[in-house]
Amino acid sequence: MTKITILKNDDGSIVEYEIKGHADYGAYGEDILCASISILSQTALISLNEVCGIEENDIAYIIDDKKGYLKVSMPFKLSKEQREKADIVLRTMEVGLKGLIDIYPDYVTLKYREV
Repeated sequence: MTKITILKNDDGSIVEYEIKGHADYGAYGEDILCASISILSQTALISLNEVCGIEENDIAYIIDDKKGYLKVSMPFKLSKEQREKADIVLRTMEVGLKGLIDIYPDYVTLKYREV
């Protein structure tokens, strides 16, 4: 099962997300659910840099493909424009992940925390 945790601040902005474990929906290397989760979460990470203009070195992240682990933490100091773009990117990822959970509720969980 894949466990997703999304941390939001007082403004409702996502400041961190963590994805743990393989979905085990299909065989390793052929699991469409794991692939979908990876595409959504890793595209969001890349977009923070390439679309939002946040320096890669300013984004704290850990990736372990074998364990099915990704953790991304946003920098505290962002310009207003960067924060607005990041909110759109991360909210889009969240919507996509929630859509997958609606379809595959036995394989993915989502929890929220506030920081």
